[in-house]
Amino acid sequence: MQSPLFNHAEQQSQERYVIQNPQLLRVTLAGSDDILARKGAMVAYQGLVDFDGEYQTPGQRRARARTGEGLDLMRCSGQGTVYFANLAQYVHVVDVDQDGLTVDSSYVLALDSTLHTEVIAVDSQYGVSGTGKYQLNITGRGKVALMTSGQPLMMQVTPDKYVSVDADAIVAWSTGLRVQMQAQTVNSSVMRRRGNTGEGWELSFLGQGFALVQPSEVMPPQNVALGQGVGAQFGVGQHGSRAQNQNNAWN
Repeated sequence: MQSPLFNHAEQQSQERYVIQNPQLLRVTLAGSDDILARKGAMVAYQGLVDFDGEYQTPGQRRARARTGEGLDLMRCSGQGTVYFANLAQYVHVVDVDQDGLTVDSSYVLALDSTLHTEVIAVDSQYGVSGTGKYQLNITGRGKVALMTSGQPLMMQVTPDKYVSVDADAIVAWSTGLRVQMQAQTVNSSVMRRRGNTGEGWELSFLGQGFALVQPSEVMPPQNVALGQGVGAQFGVGQHGSRAQNQNNAWN
């Protein structure tokens, strides 16, 4: 049998994490360190691999119930090769070191089990009730596989050049950065947009590090039906903060 499909054979590499193609991640398990992956993200595997639901501590369950932020994970262990993907989103591997990584859980595909995750809050500059955003802070040493809708933009932040990002487009940033959350408004009312530009909440980053931005201001595909994720928190659609404020005014 012959076909151009056979050009998409497995990538041969000694690396633990390999981008098989822009939308497919290959991870090698050697029996020592487990992989934590988004539930249901396995598309194929070879070898003797076990998949089990990851236990959440009481503290993690309380944080998830309070903030809506957290990871639904499965633990992958054994020896073999596992392929992960999620709705054909683009996959990117990031090395986490002492600087740490802050990310929305909606964009995490897989990570080393040795890494530590904790829910943190990004508060609104204006202190408007309900507009704060919760994120995951990932610390330790290891690798994290992130997903984006389309090919992303990596923006460098330096002490003399701060970066502002639409809150619906931000994926992750260096934990050491100082973050300010604000709305593009001319007064305290978040319902009045400056010049009717359609721009809403934004995050401003200061310090030394990076901010990862995706070319999309919509919710991650896996959350569209649920109305969760970054877009649901900040967008101007029916699930966004603008609609929530309007609903509160009408009720």
